[in-house]
Amino acid sequence: MASPLPSPTDPPVTVAEAGAVTVLVCSSCRRTGDGPETPRPGTRLADALGAEACPGVSVRRVACLGNCTRGLSAAIYREGCWTYVFGGLDEGSSGDLREGARLFAGASDGFMPWRGRPEALKRGLIARVPPIDLLKDLP
Repeated sequence: MASPLPSPTDPPVTVAEAGAVTVLVCSSCRRTGDGPETPRPGTRLADALGAEACPGVSVRRVACLGNCTRGLSAAIYREGCWTYVFGGLDEGSSGDLREGARLFAGASDGFMPWRGRPEALKRGLIARVPPIDLLKDLP
């Protein structure tokens, strides 16, 4: 069972204390004109992000995030917290995703801070999905 969401009055936490953050990168989209043998942009983004990953952040490829009309997509997940889905990314977005994951990991309130978030993660936000634990309290 996931731990409850941290309180806004809790002290800030470090990446190591916060628990793992996972970046999920859509690896199935391809650009118009790319052949079946061409490495997909999401695969290249996931590889770059994995090669540059910081402690406490893991990277996973997923088959499809269902956000094809908004371009390359990724989600940033942390157990017991909101999950953030982003679109309009490109192969060079690994630094933005890494910084977003770092900010999220250090957030004591379970939300990715707006301040300090890379611009691509501000304008590319598709959805913020509540943690499963929140759903059990709904009528």
